[in-house]
This record gives sequence, structure tokens and C-alpha cells, in this order.
Amino acid sequence: MAGKLHGKVALVTGASSGIGEATALALAAEGAYVALAARRVERLEAVVKRIEDSGGQAIAIIADVANEKQTQEMVQAAHTKWGHLDILVNNAGLMLLGPIEGADTEDWRRMVNVNLLGLMYATHAVLPIMKGQSGGHIVNISSVAGRTITPGNAVYNTTKWGVGAFSEALRQEVHAHHIRVTIIEPGVVETELVEHITDPKAKEETQQFYQAIHGLQSEDIAAAIVYAVTQPPHVSVNEILIRPTEQDR
Repeated sequence: MAGKLHGKVALVTGASSGIGEATALALAAEGAYVALAARRVERLEAVVKRIEDSGGQAIAIIADVANEKQTQEMVQAAHTKWGHLDILVNNAGLMLLGPIEGADTEDWRRMVNVNLLGLMYATHAVLPIMKGQSGGHIVNISSVAGRTITPGNAVYNTTKWGVGAFSEALRQEVHAHHIRVTIIEPGVVETELVEHITDPKAKEETQQFYQAIHGLQSEDIAAAIVYAVTQPPHVSVNEILIRPTEQDR
């Protein structure tokens, strides 16, 4: 498939649905070879088939980014397949909202492990590869929740603010090696995230908030990612905040 990313290799985490799936398809449409990583094998394989049926190249990698060993193996598998790794999209994430008091602290651990540590593990594993090839692009998916604080979002906010801090520190450490870092901060996107909320009241309130506006689609975020990674090498798009027009915060 010809395109702006012809011959580039991309690894997308959380690629079995939502933003990750849309991003994998969009990168493949621009000619990238795409490694799709997630835990749901059947859904991954379905996306791989869509890419291959369109003339692209893709592989499915079963991995839980919260597991450091699996994340290291995920990065190595993508690199081994095509011999280089140019783009990492750290997309895997959870949004388990609810108040601090009375919270199920297992939800906290899951968010910290996936949203923050998983992203950090993948970045840690890919840096030697990108440094060795004198270039690469790391895209970290944060959220508008990484800029604004809302009651009931405390730990989710914490993980996404952490993504912002980590991304900027990373950029300052790696820019001399021609590695670009972009943070994408979506507002309301119509994905599965809300369905995973375990606190009944928080889930209902979030569903109502989402239903009250015309939210973004996963493809809208994928388009922003494609924009960032297809800029000329001397252009580093560090941050994209993208909200639905009707979202007030």
C-alpha cells in the first residue's frame, strides 16, 4: 500500500477496538506495516485480516502491557518481523471512574498498571531500537483528563497527568537522537471505555454526559495521529488536544 508511511513499521497497543483499531487501520492505509497488540486474539486477527485484505501487512501480538515481560516481548516481536520499528502508539488504557471514598482500589491498580506503567514499559523497551536506528516516533494517548480535574476522576486524572509529565521528560531526553514524542489528548470519544466502569453511579453519570453531546469517533483521533507522524522529520508535533465541538470541559 503506497502512502506517506510506506515502508515504516508501527506498533499500536490496545489495537483490538476503539482508537487503537482505528489507528492501526489508518496507519496501514498510509502504507505502514502494523503490529497490533492487545489481549483479545480474535478481535486482533479480524483487524489484521482487514488490513491484509486491503493489500497491507500486519501481525497480531497477544500482550498485556501491564506485564513488563510481555511488553518487552511485544516490542521485540514487532522489531524482529520487519527489522526496524519507527512508530510506537501507546494507546492501551482504562477509564475506571468513581469517587475516592469507598473505591475498589483494584480499579486504581489496574489503571496505574495499564495507563501509566504499561506505556512506560513499552517506551523503555523501544528506546534502544529507535536510538540504534537514529530515529522514531512515540505517540502517547492521554486525555483531556490529563489537563482538567473533575470530582470522581481522581485516579484516572492522576494517570493521565502522569502520561503528560512522562512524555515531556521523554521528549527532552531523546530529541537529540531524532526521536519525536507526541501526546494526544482526546475529549469524549465514542468507544468501549465507559462500559468498563465498575462504579454504577459513575458509569451512569458518564453515560449521560456522553449522550448529551455529539462525541468524537475513533477515526477522528486516528486522523490526528496520522497527521503527527507524517510531518517532515524536522517537525515535531508535541501535543494535540482534541475535543468535540459541544464539550465544555
